[in-house]
Amino acid sequence: MSNQFTAMLAIGCLICASAFGASQAAPAELSAEQRGAALNAIVTTFEKSYVFPEMRPRIVEQLRAAERSGRYSTEDPLVFAERVTEDLKNTGHDKHLWLSFDPSGYAIASSAAGENGGEEALWQRLALREHHGLTEMSVLGGNVRYLRIKRFDWLNDRTGAVYDEAMRFLKDGDAVIIDIRGNGGGAHAAVRYLVSHFMDPDVLEMSFLEGSEPPVQSRTLEHLPAGRMKGMPLYVLIDLSAASAAEAFAYDVQQFKLGELIGSKTVGAANNNRLLPIAPGFILSISYGRPVHPISKSNWEGVGVAPSIEASPTQALEVAHALALERLSAKQDVSAENRVDYAWAKIAADAKLNPVTIDPARLQRLAARYGTTSVEYRDGTLWLTRPDREPARLTPMTADGLFAVERVDGLRVRLTGKTMELLRAGAGKPQVLPRG
Repeated sequence: MSNQFTAMLAIGCLICASAFGASQAAPAELSAEQRGAALNAIVTTFEKSYVFPEMRPRIVEQLRAAERSGRYSTEDPLVFAERVTEDLKNTGHDKHLWLSFDPSGYAIASSAAGENGGEEALWQRLALREHHGLTEMSVLGGNVRYLRIKRFDWLNDRTGAVYDEAMRFLKDGDAVIIDIRGNGGGAHAAVRYLVSHFMDPDVLEMSFLEGSEPPVQSRTLEHLPAGRMKGMPLYVLIDLSAASAAEAFAYDVQQFKLGELIGSKTVGAANNNRLLPIAPGFILSISYGRPVHPISKSNWEGVGVAPSIEASPTQALEVAHALALERLSAKQDVSAENRVDYAWAKIAADAKLNPVTIDPARLQRLAARYGTTSVEYRDGTLWLTRPDREPARLTPMTADGLFAVERVDGLRVRLTGKTMELLRAGAGKPQVLPRG
């Protein structure tokens, strides 16, 4: 990757203003001189480098008109940043335009050496504290592998190794769920690294336009230490808080038909932006370029990325998990052992999607002793007590009396009123205990 390409992708597609927001308890007062200097710096930046030249005069005039009207005459830097952000967004209709008051971020960005040193320092501050944005990995029922990406961080020569570990983890799954709900964006270098695992090498993934400069191409990587996962069942969770670089990944999945998008439509912020320090303690986000996808010949600016399967953001994971299990079980070449595993996991996934409530009077009637095991009714809940075991809460899974056992994924209990059936994952028949 060339130096130009590295610099461009290092900060491209960032929108997560909240990550760089104010962190101080008592912001200092902003003087008239400081306000004027900050606004002049913002105006100069837009006049020189905003991605759409025809919009530069309109944005500048809006800022100057607001200044003349006294709209920015406040000593509170947080209020000043909020009002400037509001005017930038309302005039430019660009979700990558914002100003945040962040003294600590400003100090890092303004003291770092080099043209892109400030931006890289800001990234490092975030990436190292949150495992480069890869914040959660788990094995769901039926060997469906789950990865939560909070933000698309990228540090050269460091983040790739973290992704390699995550990709090896995903690769051993029967299906993959990648969760980018609430992901405000980040570096396109991370998006390219991730999506390369699901595609052929050296495929044009995105082109970036900046003024009259020649387009810069992002192509899928040829060498991936963890190997590729082409054809792996892929489910990506999205919502209205997924933005920018997160949308770029979702857009790739949609346009290249790599998997299903589950949830709700995304923000609609496609432009590439830079983060610039503005004295005395601000961070300015300004769009300098825009992406063009090779399939659509366009991008998702202003329209977002639509899901292939709509679901409430709060249930998107359960919807994806249940769908993955259903499709895995329906495959013709699936083994009998795996089909049983998928069916076991599907019951749990369905129970999360459609929680079952059982009348307290019925629960009380089910409480009894069954062999050496007892079921007690306490505070509206059934509890299972087995010899030499801690009591475990029973949670209804189906209306006919199937219960999950707290902390024991491989055991379930069915209470018929006359018997207790102990069902174990992978076992052919349940153990039946008569009511005593």
